[in-house]
Amino acid sequence: MIKKIMLLGSGELGKEFVIAAKRMGQYVIAVDSYSGAPAMQVADTFEVIDMLDGNALDSIVAKYKPDLIVPEIEAIRTERFYEYEKQGIQVVPSARAANFTMNRKAIRDLAAKELGLKTANYRFATTPEEFKKAVAEVGIPCVVKPLMSSSGKGQSTIKTETDIDKAWEIATTKSRGDIQEVIVEAFVKFDTEITLLTVTQKNGPTLFCPPIGHRQESGDYRESWQPVIIGKNELEEAQQMAEKVTRALTGQGIWGVEFFLGEDRVYFSELSPRPHDTGMVTLAGTQNFSEFELHLRAVLGLPIPEIKLEKAGASAVILADRVSPTPPAYEGVAEALKELDTDIRIFGKPNTRPNRRMAVALVSDKPDTDVSLLIDKAKKVAAKVKLNY
Repeated sequence: MIKKIMLLGSGELGKEFVIAAKRMGQYVIAVDSYSGAPAMQVADTFEVIDMLDGNALDSIVAKYKPDLIVPEIEAIRTERFYEYEKQGIQVVPSARAANFTMNRKAIRDLAAKELGLKTANYRFATTPEEFKKAVAEVGIPCVVKPLMSSSGKGQSTIKTETDIDKAWEIATTKSRGDIQEVIVEAFVKFDTEITLLTVTQKNGPTLFCPPIGHRQESGDYRESWQPVIIGKNELEEAQQMAEKVTRALTGQGIWGVEFFLGEDRVYFSELSPRPHDTGMVTLAGTQNFSEFELHLRAVLGLPIPEIKLEKAGASAVILADRVSPTPPAYEGVAEALKELDTDIRIFGKPNTRPNRRMAVALVSDKPDTDVSLLIDKAKKVAAKVKLNY
């Protein structure tokens, strides 16, 4: 029952996964490119390496001989995963899934061309000339993203022709990996943007969490809430798309599948083969299992009888506003927690930079509560917490 789990990427999502794993008695090695990462603080042991260095990755896999490898970020030499699977190591969700989803080109072509899912019009570019041509073909406004990134890093919107050169610079300098290629997407007019947390199991049906609504700014989420009210037909269409793409990618675990909803149409947007940042709202007790507990159960092959909504809830992020080489002090936490049904999770990151996510405010109430009230409450709770550098 006790497994040796190697976590590749040790941020705040990884930290919550490690906590869930330790509650089930598992042994965890947390890996990241810097020391003192959040998940390292709660793991059994840790390693600091460049995960884009395949030899370094091979070395720690050989050193620890893990039963499972659980990726948490994109910047990993994922092609090595196929060899690890041959060695009998379980890669989460699978080597195929990790390789496809860590690269926007692979996953978008799979979704749109092979599976026929409805997506925004898109093009890829590797040079400034190709990029300008892609923008012309997709049209303005459009969204530009690096092929490899997360939490909005390197993403921008082109609203006029004067934004083109800057968008190229942002995307190519802020990629999380070593791939200098970008995707240009037509801007989709949508009413709602949702994350449909989807759980694939080894010996059970695909399960879906109640959909999560979220608001993004500069490509990164600011607030999320659960449930989000959408039409029955839209929900069923999103679930069918999510099941189709996760089945094609294979493996077991939780997936954060993102959709745009507008004008009675559902567009597949992106997919992450791991817990999703917007899913931190589940830490407010909105479900019978948080997304991290669901991920752990699925990867260990433990049964998940059902996923049910327990409460309505909302989350709001707490961001740094400057560079600091040392961790900040957090002031106002006691004041923020005076209201009923509120919580704060401080991630414990060892340094700061502008707009780095450092903590999250969580609020909840009865299942039928108006979530707009909870979103406002979460934002007010988050605003009470100040970082003192």
